[in-house]
Amino acid sequence: MPDLLPLPALRAFEAAARHLSFKRAAEELAVTPTAISHQIRLLEEMLGVRLFERQPRRVTLTPAGTTLFPAINGAFAAMREAVGRVSESKRRRGLTLSATTAFTAKWLVPRLARFAEAHPDINLRLHASDEVVSFGAGRADVAVRYGLGPFPDLISEPLFEERFAPLCSPRLGVRSLEDLKCQTLLHSEWRKVDAMTPSWARWCEEAGLEGLDTDTGPVFLDDSHLIQAAVAGQGVALLSLVLVREEISAGYLEQPFGPELPGYAYHLAHPPQSDRTAEIAALKDWMKSALND
Repeated sequence: MPDLLPLPALRAFEAAARHLSFKRAAEELAVTPTAISHQIRLLEEMLGVRLFERQPRRVTLTPAGTTLFPAINGAFAAMREAVGRVSESKRRRGLTLSATTAFTAKWLVPRLARFAEAHPDINLRLHASDEVVSFGAGRADVAVRYGLGPFPDLISEPLFEERFAPLCSPRLGVRSLEDLKCQTLLHSEWRKVDAMTPSWARWCEEAGLEGLDTDTGPVFLDDSHLIQAAVAGQGVALLSLVLVREEISAGYLEQPFGPELPGYAYHLAHPPQSDRTAEIAALKDWMKSALND
């Protein structure tokens, strides 16, 4: 998976989603329909979800594409407006933010337009990777880290705490704890497992539910795939309430009952010495203000 979400792929997606046509998007961007299709497939591979349903003479957005389009469309509109306001002689300040692929796709990307509008002078680049970034390698200026904190040799500040709960498609009709025994349980494979790692066994203990086989069901290595499986009605998953806010608001997922499991906090972390201090401070303030959006 490439480290950065490529602008050409986002641009191709925005045009194709707006026109619901690869051909018309290609005409607008002065490329071939094949080039549009290639860029969209690249973006789908990076995000781990399908964005379009491809039919013989038309395309339609999937639930993931429907969720993504307003933010991307708004981001391009905001960027076009911002660029028009900024003098050509004034250089935009660059800032590279590293975060996991799931956090990038589900929390950052839908809010890009708002950051661009609030800070038109900062060129925010997204470094999407599930590997911990090395600041010494120059690949990122600041990172979102999930864990207990603080982090050695870094300045870090907690942004918000994570919580996990059972979520599923409304189509499954899950209403009671006993209903779980008739459903497929979806699992996430965590790289690091400790007492705070969400699991169905831990959840059943909190819920006081006995007799549920918590060892069966498919396991997903990527949270984006797990979320999409739940949206598609393939089972019930313990999901991050931070990352699925859009799917819940849109009605693609519902939380039929509790309890909720607490997790660690998301932190904004960066090296003590940085030539992007002002940009990092602006990003930190913006992320805090966006928490309740």
